[in-house]
Amino acid sequence: MKTSKFLIFIVFTTVFVIFTYQIVTLGMIVHENYSAMKNEGVQILAPNEEGVVIRSGLPNSGQLTFSCNVDWGEGVIPDLLRVLRENQISITFFVSGKWAENNRELLKEMYAAGHEIQSHGYSHKLSSQNSVETIKEEILKTEKVIIDILGVKTNVFAPPSGDYDETTVELCRSLGYKMALWSADTIDWREGSTSEVIKNRILKKHLNGAIVLMHPKEETVKALPDLIKEIRAQDLEIVPLYMLSK
Repeated sequence: MKTSKFLIFIVFTTVFVIFTYQIVTLGMIVHENYSAMKNEGVQILAPNEEGVVIRSGLPNSGQLTFSCNVDWGEGVIPDLLRVLRENQISITFFVSGKWAENNRELLKEMYAAGHEIQSHGYSHKLSSQNSVETIKEEILKTEKVIIDILGVKTNVFAPPSGDYDETTVELCRSLGYKMALWSADTIDWREGSTSEVIKNRILKKHLNGAIVLMHPKEETVKALPDLIKEIRAQDLEIVPLYMLSK
C-alpha cells in the first residue's frame, strides 16, 4: 500500500513539474515574441483596440508620421511651420478645441500649409479620469469648433497624455473615430530636453512606419532639420497620419 501511494506521488509530482515547465516555457516564448515584435515596430493591440487604436503604421511601409499635440505653443508654431515648409513636409496637428477657438487664424494657416488637423479633445481632460459623457462632449465640441473654423470634420482623437481606457476605445468606435497614439516620443516637454537629446531619443527608435510624437517646443523646432535629414537618409517618406500605411 505504501509503495502504491509513493508511486502515485512520484507520478503526480512528475506530471506537475512537466506541466509547470511547459507553461513557463510558453510564457517565455510569448514574451520573447512580443518583445521582438515591439523592437521591429509591429503595432501591438489589445483585442478591443482592433480597428480603432493606431500606434504606428506598417513596419516596412517606408513611411513615418510626425504627430504634434497642441494645447499651447502658439508662439513657437510659426517657426515650426517655417521649418516644415522649408523641408516640404506635411504633418498631423492634434489641436485642443479651446486652443483652436483662441488661435483661429493660426489654425487656418496650419491647414492652408497642407497639414492635417485632428482632435486633441476640447480642454485637455484625461480620458480615464472623467466620465464617458464628459469625454464624448470633449470630442464632439472640438469637432464642431474645427468644422466652424476650417469646414473640416475630424475623425481621429489623440487622448491627452496618451491616457485612455476600454471605455474610451469603445466611445471612439461608436463615434466613428480612430484613436492615435505613437511609437516614438520626443518627450520634448521634459526638463533637459535639448535639441540634441530630442534628436538622439528619436533616432535610436525603429522609425519605419513610426508615429513620432512632439509638441510645439523651441528645442523641438531646433532638432527638426537634422531629424528630417537623418530620417530621409533612412529612405523614409514623411507623411501626415491619413497617408500612413496602416
